[in-house]
Amino acid sequence: MMEPPESLRSGSTEMQSTTAQPVRVLLLDDEPTNLHLRSAILRQHGYECVPASTIEEATDLFNNIDIAVLDYHLGAGQFGTEVAALLRRRRPHVPIIILSATIDRYFGGVEDMHLLKGHSSVEDLLDALSSLEAKRRGAPVVVDARDFFYSRIAMAIGSDVLVQIFDEKGVWQYCNDSVAEYLGQPREWFIGRSVFQEMRPFMRDWSDVLQTVCLTRETYIDRTHRGLLAVPRPQEPQLTWSVLAFPITLHDNRSGAVLTARILDKPPTRTSELLPFL
Repeated sequence: MMEPPESLRSGSTEMQSTTAQPVRVLLLDDEPTNLHLRSAILRQHGYECVPASTIEEATDLFNNIDIAVLDYHLGAGQFGTEVAALLRRRRPHVPIIILSATIDRYFGGVEDMHLLKGHSSVEDLLDALSSLEAKRRGAPVVVDARDFFYSRIAMAIGSDVLVQIFDEKGVWQYCNDSVAEYLGQPREWFIGRSVFQEMRPFMRDWSDVLQTVCLTRETYIDRTHRGLLAVPRPQEPQLTWSVLAFPITLHDNRSGAVLTARILDKPPTRTSELLPFL
C-alpha cells in the first residue's frame, strides 16, 4: 500500500491547477483500505474519484471516467488487465494505469503505464495522472517510462552495485544512486549527457568497450584494481573490482549497454566509511 505524501499527512490542502470540470479517475481495487487511501489522496489533489471494488462495478462506470487506475491482482482469479482490455475496446482514448505488487507484468500491454506498488510513490502516481491528462484534452501523449523501466533492472542487480546504462554514443540513459554518490553528481545530472564529453579526464577509456558491447552484443568482464576511474582513489588500490558491461535493448529499441561495478574483496579496514555505497 502506498504511503500518503508528507503534504497530505500534515493536513495540507494544496491543490493542483485543474479545469472547471475535474478529471474523473476510475480507481479499481478489491482492498477497501487501498481504495479509501488512494481516493483521499487524489481528491486532495483535485481529482474526482470514481471507486470500484469489482470488475463488474468498474465496467459499469466506463462512460463516466477520464482516466483509469486499475489494481492488477483483484483476487478470485481476476485481474485488472481484464478491465483494461474491455476499456480499451469500448473507449480507446481513455488512459490506463496498472498498479501491480509484482513485476510479472511487463510494458507492452494495453495500459499506458505500469507502476510497481511498494516501489512507486504517490508522487509517481500523481505525475503519471498529470502527464496522461493531455489525452483527455485530445492532445497526443508520450509516457516516458525510462526511469521506472531501468530502475527495475538496477533493483535486480543490487543496491551495492554501481549501475549505468548508456547508448552506443556513451550518453547516459540511467544511473542509480550508487553511481551518483560515487561520481559526485545528482542522478538527474547524468541523463542525456555523454560520459566521454563530461568525464573524459576522469573516466577510464570506456568508449571502445561500450561501442563494442552495443554493436556486437558481446559482454565485457574486467576484474581489476582500477575501478571506474582512470586513476584509483587513495583508498581503492587494495580493492578488487568486478566490472561488467553487457548489451541491452533500450526503451526506444536502440542498442545500449549496461555498465556495472562492484567490490569483490574488501580489506579489513572499514571501507564503508570511505565508500558510502558499500
